[in-house]
Amino acid sequence: MTAKRSTDPDIPAPAGTPLWNRNFRLFFLARTVARFGDGMVPVALAAGLLDAGHGASSVSFALGAWMICFAGFVLFGGVLADRFTPRRMMVLADVMRLFGTVGLAVVFAGGAPPLWLVYALSALNGLGAALFQPGVASMLPVLSPDVQRGNAVLRVAESLATMAGPAAAGALAGFGGPGTIFAVNAATFGISGICLFLVRMATMRPVRGDSMLTELVGGWREFRARSWLWGVIAVWSVYGVTVLGPMVPLEAVVVTERHSSAMFGLMMTVQGAGSVAGGLLALRLRPARPLFAGTIALFAVAVNLLVLAYDVPLAVLAAGFFAGGVALAFWLVMWSTTVQTMIPPEALNRLHAYDVAGSLIMLAVGRALAGPAVEAIGMREVLVGGAVVNVLVCGALFAARPIRELRRVVRPQAPDGPDGLSGTAARAATEGEAATEQTR
Repeated sequence: MTAKRSTDPDIPAPAGTPLWNRNFRLFFLARTVARFGDGMVPVALAAGLLDAGHGASSVSFALGAWMICFAGFVLFGGVLADRFTPRRMMVLADVMRLFGTVGLAVVFAGGAPPLWLVYALSALNGLGAALFQPGVASMLPVLSPDVQRGNAVLRVAESLATMAGPAAAGALAGFGGPGTIFAVNAATFGISGICLFLVRMATMRPVRGDSMLTELVGGWREFRARSWLWGVIAVWSVYGVTVLGPMVPLEAVVVTERHSSAMFGLMMTVQGAGSVAGGLLALRLRPARPLFAGTIALFAVAVNLLVLAYDVPLAVLAAGFFAGGVALAFWLVMWSTTVQTMIPPEALNRLHAYDVAGSLIMLAVGRALAGPAVEAIGMREVLVGGAVVNVLVCGALFAARPIRELRRVVRPQAPDGPDGLSGTAARAATEGEAATEQTR
């Protein structure tokens, strides 16, 4: 598939624009508000379905319907973002999620809704998320003159929004019920869509010649051509099944059984504060080898697992949760920045979709296997085993030369390109082309 520059009046920010330019402010607001709304969904579904007399499995099935549609269609979302531009697909996705969430608000406000309708609307929202997510990676390098700083700022804001969303949903549940929660959630998608619609950037009108299957295969070839990319994702798949996937449900079980559900909520807040600290740390540190630095941080996740494995004082437990939050946030900023600056813009949407799909599937598998694994070998054994695997995974990342030695690509701000790209966008394209040669 080839593409040509349109003559639309939308223009990107000029070279040398500070981080908080108009486009980035709108993108920042869209992402933060939407993440706040996402955090409300589990609380709203639990409150609505349990109050209606349905079992806990109904909540799992509703969330599962979202996850299945997201994981199943995110690859196509990457192709569509290439065909119709990321911004257009993200606005369309927000419109879809707005209608789906308004539907949930209406059916829950009317009393006990039929389960099939709740599942269908949740699936619609998952489809919208699948169309939305691929564009996140490719828009940031164009909107932000400093990709790492932009990622770090978003990580801090999203961590705060993730903590605030469930708390706000809990307050609204007592005030107006699940219908009110979903109404507020719908408003967040409306705000996100408006902000993205107002972003002014050059658009691409693709010349459609290839089928979607051909483009998916082309994305797979681009994926395989970068050993550092598929190497990290292959290792991360093991990590998702054995460490990150089981950690979330086991955290809830262990802390609630030893202390209380209120204490688990507090530990989640502490972990969120760690994520904020990790994002702030990524604002300050600019390692020459970002994946190497991110891997060093990942060692701290083992601390999070070990404080769960043993009955430690609350202060030590909180320190472990905080360390885990710092480690994961710092790694994610390093990883996102590397992907966004090392991959050519024309392939970024599809490759990011492969990354997201693989990661989510492995996390889901890990969560599903956590319970049977605990029943088979015991809680402490699973958690200590996860800590050991965490160390081994870090060792595997260190051992892989393409990952260990991959260096940050730094280019000076470029003047506006001849095809209408701003200096920031032209620099991103130049870096992507240079990185292709460096990492293949």
